[in-house]
Amino acid sequence: MSTTTASTSARAAKKGVSRVGKMLGLGAERLMREPQLVAIADGIVVTDTAAEAWYVLSATNSDLMPEDRQDIEQDEAALGLAKILPGYQAHLKIIWSELDGETYRREAGEIFTAGDVDAFADMWAHRLDSLRLPQRHLLLGVRIAERDTAAGATVKGGTSGALGIRHNAGLADGELAQLEAIVRSLERRLEATPWRARSAPVELLAWAVARESYRPQPEPPNLPAVTGAKLVRLTQSKAIPHADHVRMMGARGETAAWVSVLAMPAFPEQLITPGEQEWLRCLSEITYSHPETGMEELVCPEASVRFTVWAKGRAIKEVDRVRTKAKEQRNSAAEGTAGQTFAETEETEGVMESLRQQMSRDNMTLLEDHPRLIVSSTESLEDLRARCLAVIAHYAGMNIDVVVATEEQRELWLETQIGDQLRVSDLGHIRDTHALAASWFWGGSEAGDETGPIAGLLTGTTPGVCRLDLTAGSARGDATTTAFVGRSGRGKTTAMMLGTTTTSMKGAWALMLGFKGDEGGLVRAGEYLGLPSRHVTCGADTPAVCDVFRLLPKDDAPLQVVSQLLIILPERMRADGVETRLLRSANAIAQHEDPATWRVVEHLLGSDDPLAVEAGEALEQLSRTQLGAPLLGRPVPGTSPLLPEPGLWLVQVPGLTLPQKGTPPGDMTMNERASLALMRGLIAYALHTSARSDLRNLPKLIAIPEVHILTATDDGRRFLDYVGRTGRALDTSLAIDTQDPESLLGLDGLIEAITTVCAFEQSTRSQQEAMAELLRLPNTEATRALLHGVSKSAHGAIRHGHCIIRDHRDRVATMHWDAPTAELLAALSTNPKDQATSAPENDAHANGDSGDGDSDGTTPERVSVHKQQPPASESP
Repeated sequence: MSTTTASTSARAAKKGVSRVGKMLGLGAERLMREPQLVAIADGIVVTDTAAEAWYVLSATNSDLMPEDRQDIEQDEAALGLAKILPGYQAHLKIIWSELDGETYRREAGEIFTAGDVDAFADMWAHRLDSLRLPQRHLLLGVRIAERDTAAGATVKGGTSGALGIRHNAGLADGELAQLEAIVRSLERRLEATPWRARSAPVELLAWAVARESYRPQPEPPNLPAVTGAKLVRLTQSKAIPHADHVRMMGARGETAAWVSVLAMPAFPEQLITPGEQEWLRCLSEITYSHPETGMEELVCPEASVRFTVWAKGRAIKEVDRVRTKAKEQRNSAAEGTAGQTFAETEETEGVMESLRQQMSRDNMTLLEDHPRLIVSSTESLEDLRARCLAVIAHYAGMNIDVVVATEEQRELWLETQIGDQLRVSDLGHIRDTHALAASWFWGGSEAGDETGPIAGLLTGTTPGVCRLDLTAGSARGDATTTAFVGRSGRGKTTAMMLGTTTTSMKGAWALMLGFKGDEGGLVRAGEYLGLPSRHVTCGADTPAVCDVFRLLPKDDAPLQVVSQLLIILPERMRADGVETRLLRSANAIAQHEDPATWRVVEHLLGSDDPLAVEAGEALEQLSRTQLGAPLLGRPVPGTSPLLPEPGLWLVQVPGLTLPQKGTPPGDMTMNERASLALMRGLIAYALHTSARSDLRNLPKLIAIPEVHILTATDDGRRFLDYVGRTGRALDTSLAIDTQDPESLLGLDGLIEAITTVCAFEQSTRSQQEAMAELLRLPNTEATRALLHGVSKSAHGAIRHGHCIIRDHRDRVATMHWDAPTAELLAALSTNPKDQATSAPENDAHANGDSGDGDSDGTTPERVSVHKQQPPASESP
């Protein structure tokens, strides 16, 4: 009897509310009280009226996506809406937070193990805090169960209030487990969409709910579900509605923020995509002039879109109804005295007929959506209104009407909250699923690794950081090569050195083979960060630093030594059989307690064989030269040899002159033969160290600037091909930089091993076309123009470190390599003026002078978003 009475009361209350609402021109939902949160768990929000599944949506990189691929993905998104969500009440939310330096500080302790980790983490924490970068979160809620009607909850809440008690629906035994099963089932279907949805962690949902109060909140409790008093503490807030905004009050009664909800009452009949009419993807592009400072700043409005996808049967029935009505109006007009049909009626009938055919043929249906934009300011009401005007003007340029919903702020603000419901139903639209997919709410700029060190800043439509771990390929079971490609003076070598230094901070063995002579900043940077750093310059004053006997085990060294010496000696001696003499001497010296190549030369000189003596004399003379001493010279005290030990190693080989590919040994000059022998010694050291069993579990990186010097030789090509193909098995990654992308295209093994490309400016058509192939972008005029201007500002100034990145998932975006401090950037400089001093003497910003020349000094725009941060698990 009581159940029936309660139900009758609820129906009577709803009728009464509806009657009053209709008299006032309002819907019943406007007057319903706000639902009370009951519980929050992974992927679940439960109120006293309903239960919702909540998912985190992954962004896609649409900025540089080819148009045909973008069309395909948009169709896939529309299909996902039509096939997965019919009949569900869904709630899409786009919210922002500031990137938190403290979160990365904590994470750095897990990423880095070598050097001064605390100092490096502090540097990045301060850098991120100074940038105030907005971080976008995409959330999708789907109502999966009804627990009570809104009217019923209103009646119960009113009755409980009258009796002085608190109504709490609570959770029935086993209810949460049943909801979890529904959430997982729906998640499996949403995973296959372009959004790659996954259940939202409880910490993220608790933060998303608590942030709406604009009050400092404690860390969300680390519990499977948040209920009771803990949930009450997270949701305590006070909002005072005004005609054009809602004023959020702090815990002490002060104004914490001003918030306006904007409606979108009118859209153009057709949305053109890809392009500027991607009406939710563009949120991060809106800027305004700050009323006090006059500076151009980002607005970062948030979005709340409640929508219901209609089942196809219902949608077709509605289309047929409108088409039939239009046909009747046309016939009536034709019978009138004018004898003319109305153009609008004919057009409506034609559109409905076309829509009917499309829905019958394709997996398309209709949806009803109610888009809202939320603009907030923690500074002043004047600042809020300036932001709102900027948002309205931006959408006006897209032919989309946006208005501040005057006298509707309370209802619309409640409507945007997680767990609430649609309240202002007359500010909505009925259109096909492509209209919502055309918003590209999941689009923007995304590239780099999911975790790991921060390499720089994304500079596309959605700001953020780009993470890049040069040694992550083998851990993923993937290829292991990263290529830095572009013309001289654009920052590619500095970027590679920055990546190499960061890799060494992870406790890796990192070797850079420097053929240009301007890589000394690598060691300066390593010392600045407290890394074990060693600088070896191959020359006459560093004899024996590349002696193969000192680099390889005794059993492996003799054949490598003979190979080197054969290259150095003239072809006439090789024809006379000097190889046998060399091997005899090398094997004899290998038994010595301190084997060395210079001992092999002495052994040859002491031989009774004239050919052996002649070879020894030639080698002894060569050992006194800049290229011969590192291989054949007698070591002197204080000379630091190459050792297979973890740390940051820089080996510079100035004056190296390698023979061109295919040059017969007889046509090589002595300089070319000695250079080739020295390169073989370095290659032998690199390969041996990467394959050492005691270093097998240690990440290893071989970095080679100006790699086209190696690709021009047969030995160099074989080395690159071998490392590229075996890097995953040996946990050895390869980083290369070159001005000549064409030289890489013929190296199939290396090309297959490249997982990440950082493409800097290229000016010639042939190199641009080669670069487009490396980036897997279409070879079009637009792509060539992009590659020509990527390292220039709008005013033509050089932007050092700005490039296009293609990551291991083939996502392509623009980014700017960044250092946490100006001192580190100055230490890495390849500018001869900077290298002349051991310490930087200027206070250039880390985004400023990279050491390759003048900088445009551009920095990210200042933004103002929620200062409360999401939980660490969701931080980038």
